[in-house]
Amino acid sequence: MRAGHAFACGAALGHLGDLIAGDPRRGHPVAGFGRAAAAAERHLWRDHRGSGALWTALCAGGATAAAALAARAVRSSPAATAALTAAVTWSVLGGASLGREALAIGSALEAGDLDAARERLPNLCGRDPHSLDAAQIARAVVESVAENTSDAVVGALVWGAAAGVPGLVGFRAVNTLDAMAGHKSPRYRRFGWAAARLDDVAGWPGARLTAVLTTLAGPDPRGALRVWRADAAGHPSPNAGPVEASFAGALGVRLGGTLAYAGRVEHRAVLGAANRPPEVADIARAVRLSRRVGALALAVCAGGRLAVTALSASNEKGPR
Repeated sequence: MRAGHAFACGAALGHLGDLIAGDPRRGHPVAGFGRAAAAAERHLWRDHRGSGALWTALCAGGATAAAALAARAVRSSPAATAALTAAVTWSVLGGASLGREALAIGSALEAGDLDAARERLPNLCGRDPHSLDAAQIARAVVESVAENTSDAVVGALVWGAAAGVPGLVGFRAVNTLDAMAGHKSPRYRRFGWAAARLDDVAGWPGARLTAVLTTLAGPDPRGALRVWRADAAGHPSPNAGPVEASFAGALGVRLGGTLAYAGRVEHRAVLGAANRPPEVADIARAVRLSRRVGALALAVCAGGRLAVTALSASNEKGPR
């Protein structure tokens, strides 16, 4: 079993594990990393970009280095490599939890329990839920499902295919640091700059693959491509823009616009202005699309890694 086969097998098992078991409520490795990063922040925080860059480098670099050492320790055993890849893939993917939280909010809205939906929304995104009505919550959920399909599933698989276990861990570490400090609050405007910029770089390939797969797998490929090309650049995030725009076009809904986030109001570009506003039923449609995109991403990333392995093996044999 070569490295490509070990990755493909491990990634498939880890993806299946995420679908079946989801994230544990206690003892999750990503949560443990977050606690360690928060402890480091308490010691390193200064209202300065340099301090934030040091924090980002130590946390993300430390996690990636530890993953590289673990991968090196088992590299002589393909079975152990596949097992480690499966465990790490399961720990960094969040597709099952994403879908579960989104559907729970949708169920609350369908039951007319707006308070319950507002209470659960912070589990999915950082919006201020208190002033949102059912339609606005539905929009927030669809946007979060779109963005997190890239952040919590596709991006990790892309980096796993490119760099194995260190790629999986490094991507999740960077994404977690951005979630912690990458927003423009007074505390993190400077300190979180490095984490946000690094996340933009790390998320670039996964976001584009997510948009492509959304276009291919969605119910309206032409609509997805049209909104992606027309509106993605207007989004303040270089990675969320293509993903949310392709979801908007694929589902035939209008996303973007005004939102309240982290104590401030943002007026974002509208994605798919000619489409209708999202409805509660669109939450389940977005989750189904997210799952299809995740499955396709696994096939693309595992297949790509296998193709590279086969090509390398062919080159090693040389001409006969």
